[in-house]
Amino acid sequence: MSAADKVKPAASPAAQEPSAIAGNISYHAQYSPHFSPLAFGPEQAFYATAESVRDHLLQRWNDTYLHFHKTDPKQTYYLSMEYLQGRALTNAVGNLGITGAYADALKKFGYELEAIAGQERDAALGNGGLGRLASCFLDSMATLNLPSWGYGLRYRYGLFKQRIAQEGQEEIAEDWLDKFSPWEIVRHDVVYPIRFFGHVEISPDGKRKWTGGEVLSALAYDVPIPGYKTKNAISLRLWDAKATAEDFNLFQFNDGQYESAAQLHSRAQQICAVLYPGDATEEGKLLRLKQQYFLCSASLQDIIFRFKERKADRVSGKWSEFPSKVAVQMNDTHPTLAIPELMRLLMDVEGLGWDEAWDVTNKTVAYTNHTVLPEALEKWSQAVMRKLLPRHMEIIEEIDKRFREMVISTRKDMEGKIESMRVLDNNPEKPVVRMANLCVVAGHTVNGVAELHSNILKEELFADYLSIWPKKFQNKTNGITPRRWLRFCNPELSEIVTKWLKTDQWTSNLDLLTGLRKFADDEKLHAEWAAAKLASKKRLAKHVLDVTGVTIDPNSLFDIQIKRIHEYKRQLMNILGAVYRYKKLKEMSAADRQKVTPRTVMVGGKAFATYTNAKRIVKLVNDVGAVVNNDADVNKYLKVVFIPNYNVSVAEVLIPGSELSQHISTAGMEASGTSNMKFSLNGCVIIGTLDGANVEIREEVGQDNFFLFGAKADQVAGLRKDRENGLFKPDPRFEEAKQFIRSGAFGTYDYTPLLDSLEGNTGFGRGDYFLVGYDFPSYIDAQARVDEAYKDKKKWIKMSILNTAGSGKFSSDRTIDQYAKEIWGISACPVP
Repeated sequence: MSAADKVKPAASPAAQEPSAIAGNISYHAQYSPHFSPLAFGPEQAFYATAESVRDHLLQRWNDTYLHFHKTDPKQTYYLSMEYLQGRALTNAVGNLGITGAYADALKKFGYELEAIAGQERDAALGNGGLGRLASCFLDSMATLNLPSWGYGLRYRYGLFKQRIAQEGQEEIAEDWLDKFSPWEIVRHDVVYPIRFFGHVEISPDGKRKWTGGEVLSALAYDVPIPGYKTKNAISLRLWDAKATAEDFNLFQFNDGQYESAAQLHSRAQQICAVLYPGDATEEGKLLRLKQQYFLCSASLQDIIFRFKERKADRVSGKWSEFPSKVAVQMNDTHPTLAIPELMRLLMDVEGLGWDEAWDVTNKTVAYTNHTVLPEALEKWSQAVMRKLLPRHMEIIEEIDKRFREMVISTRKDMEGKIESMRVLDNNPEKPVVRMANLCVVAGHTVNGVAELHSNILKEELFADYLSIWPKKFQNKTNGITPRRWLRFCNPELSEIVTKWLKTDQWTSNLDLLTGLRKFADDEKLHAEWAAAKLASKKRLAKHVLDVTGVTIDPNSLFDIQIKRIHEYKRQLMNILGAVYRYKKLKEMSAADRQKVTPRTVMVGGKAFATYTNAKRIVKLVNDVGAVVNNDADVNKYLKVVFIPNYNVSVAEVLIPGSELSQHISTAGMEASGTSNMKFSLNGCVIIGTLDGANVEIREEVGQDNFFLFGAKADQVAGLRKDRENGLFKPDPRFEEAKQFIRSGAFGTYDYTPLLDSLEGNTGFGRGDYFLVGYDFPSYIDAQARVDEAYKDKKKWIKMSILNTAGSGKFSSDRTIDQYAKEIWGISACPVP
């Protein structure tokens, strides 16, 4: 008789006691079965446990929905193409305050909670910081009891799963939905039609109607987001694309034309198949635009439906009330089509005139800018837009026309700037719609995500708009949820923080961490802190061994850079530094090597499938690691490891085990960064440039507890100009590192194209646009300071403590509280 057989199944959805919880888990294993009846291994235990936890969430979820419906507060709807949710089980039981009870319940089956939680697959709905930020924001919205919803797409395969082979990175389809997700609930009654292509008909009275083309259905799947120690649970609503039975041509199928018969079904499946499909082809561009419109249209139809549903309970029902009940936040430019879609729904469906519809739209929609990188400030071909969304193209043209007229009539001094400020770029060679410009023209508020980034938006990117609308621009420095990113992922350190602060209130009031400062020199705290760090480092070392086969020493300095692979994030500088370090170690005597600070350099991140240079960087890190880690002379002093398939769950192991983290982007290029905040919160010291939120982190944790190097943002343009004029003199160490790679020391792969990007003075893909060469000497000098500081264990632990103590500002609770008050105008609405 197995342990599972001894637990009697009993439905107990609100169970709090371990024995009742165990009965509810057993009930789900038996009566919500997804596997054959004899099996109750770890995987089956996970699904039954998740469904048992979902019972708790369902009650809160329904209560929250009904409370919002009854009280009718203004609500925020957060539109994002990405959500990097990570695993939900640990987070859910933690936020519900039932971790211990579930741990004890699972012991009755012979399982540890940690092992069962490890069975869960990460929801693959995002790529990087943008998507993880959206998930942190939802956690904070729920915790602050704010009436709010998230909207996204239910990608079948997400981004991709990364596998490292001899040739470098390979992309394979992500399998998060291979079985099913126990957290989502399909809402069969929430379905909206989504049209593509077709044409615009004009009736005799001048009314316009979009008709024809192809029509698919958007079906809602809801995922519960529980607040921490609150009764509120909000929703992340994910849309899936469907075609109907009527769209299946039975005649064609029976005639043997199987593909033709199911053409619309196939096209529906494409929409939510993959996050950011390749867009080198016309078909790829159309699919990406389809995805963006699908998200915007389904979400806005839903928002309008819910407004009208609640409006029935109100006396008046004017559309002018809409902005006092609805706030729409566009997370970057991907949901920009919310603007013309809201205009279309208000005018063509609800019968409003242009001026009224524009007033409602402008007061409803706000835009968060996440980047100054040209390739990420989306520009869509006017021809593609007109083909896929003919009515929206008309509306965009009218917005552009009226904006130009407004500037000409009110600001004669700006006539010369109009061409660059317009929504439409009518360059005859490549006419495009500038999505960021559309967001700025149509939204009531535009915000950046760190002080430096918001200043760059105001002074450079959107400077002309600022002179027209000085009050439109704000800063909202990003944040992270302290629940997932310290309380749950780093239990040892979390317990120490609670013990020394004599409260666990810091979990929802992160500013309390400053209370650690007065203990920064306490030897007892130092001993406990070091022990907690070592426990996390050992857990990380086990993960590295499991996924790479490389053994790393927990007594070495753990130096980590994990983020999307991109030339501006400069993983190339990191690996060149490791190459230089390796070369110097090889040249040393055995006696001199013993004086060196042993270091394990870890790099993780995905390179976009078509981004060749990023993929070469991944290959180089792996090739350097293969040589260094197998070199018996030096591998006691240096290891280089590429961590494959970086995702949220991997970050939850890497970040607690880190001691030094590299945030080394070219100054002015990173909007904010949020992993830098996670590292600091976990007592990790940062080596970085004055870029993004690094600027504010350094201010909060203290300059002495941050290793700074590199050019400043306001120097970058001048340095690029100097380079163009042939004035750059490379440091010999930079040349030495490149030459060592060219020599074939790390294998036969030809790295010439990658290294060539650092050569020359100008030209596409050359001229070292991201200033790796300029910053390299100060980077190497800063790394030497790190080596020295790490030798003084007392000093290093104090730096670590002060990093955690200075992280209070970087809670997403603070960020979301500011959005709620200063952009959305919404208030807490706690379930009684």
